[in-house]
Formats: sequence, C-alpha cells, structure tokens
Amino acid sequence: MSALDLAAFRATPLTKEPFDYLILPGFLKPEARAAINADYPQVTRPGSFPLSEVTYGPAFASLIGELRGDAVRAAFEEKFEIDLTDRPTMITVRGRCWERDGSVHTDSVTKLITVLIYMNSSWEDSGGRLRLLRSGEDLEDYVAEVPPEEGTLIAFRRSDHSWHGHKPFVGPRRVIQLNWVTSRRVLRYETRRHRYSAFMKKLFQRAS
Repeated sequence: MSALDLAAFRATPLTKEPFDYLILPGFLKPEARAAINADYPQVTRPGSFPLSEVTYGPAFASLIGELRGDAVRAAFEEKFEIDLTDRPTMITVRGRCWERDGSVHTDSVTKLITVLIYMNSSWEDSGGRLRLLRSGEDLEDYVAEVPPEEGTLIAFRRSDHSWHGHKPFVGPRRVIQLNWVTSRRVLRYETRRHRYSAFMKKLFQRAS
C-alpha cells in the first residue's frame, strides 16, 4: 500500500507566484505515519545527513523506495511540467535544528526541484515554520508560512527567486528532503559534501 497520497498531490494546484510551489498537508497518509516515524533515523545532531550516514527501519525504507519510484517522478514531472528523465535524486534527512538554521536562501543552481516532507507530530513554536518569500531581503515578506507538521509536503522549482527560510528554532525538527539534481556528478559531489559535514559534526560532538 502506498504511503503517499498522489491523488491529492495531482489535485493540488501549482502556485506560480512568486515562484512555482505547492503545499500539501496530508501528503503522507495518516495510516502510514506512525510506522514511518518509528523507523525514522535517529538524528541527534543538526545538519542534513545522506541516507548512507544514518540507520533506519523498514517502514522508512519503504517510503524512500516509493519516493525514488517512477510514479512519484511522473507526478512531479506533470505538476511542474519538467522532464526528470535521467535526473538523479538526492535524499537527506534532518532531525534537529539549531539557531543558525533557517537563513534565507534559494537553493543551489544544481537543484531542479526541492521536496520537503515534515515528520513532527505537532508544532506549536513560532520558529521553524518555513516561509516562502517574495524576495531575499525580508523574512517577514512571505506569501506562505508552513508549520513542519507530520505528513506535510512543500515542493518548489528552484530559481533565482525561490527565496525561503524560517525564524530560529532549537530542538527536534524532522524533515525529509528530496531533490532532483542536474547530473550524477552533482549527486556524487553533494553526497561527499554531506558525508564530510556529518563526519565533522560527529567529531565535534565527541570532542565537546
């Protein structure tokens, strides 16, 4: 059984301004969430971690397999009117947020589509809520603010004006990030970069 509500995804219109995006609470089906959260990687440090650097259970592995599958790719191709054939996917996970996270940015030019799936059972804090912005100048100038609640999806097309960020938050904040990237060379580079970052964070944690 699919953990993803692709029918709801297809039915959700793409917002075109200030850049192409959509927001879908409930993209991850309610009946799938408990098992996936139980099998989510135990990430205790801030930062993004490639799947090769974490361990996780079968329900989470099944979700990852689905995200990498043809049905998901086809749904995103149709929604964003983009050919993702032979475009590799990169998946990372986060488990904790710290005060330096959330700075306003657009994502690197090597990313074509960014997908965020949040895995937090509830969210009361005013920080850590992703804002989609009209410009890179003002975090308060936003068109949408999304609490990172369990099952919620944000997806957008990377562009020079796909500005986003969030107010500071320190603590647990689970998110799966999927990107279609421009080439396998980029995928190898980004994977090495994330591995090195994860290694340095582990060393720092041991030394502190």
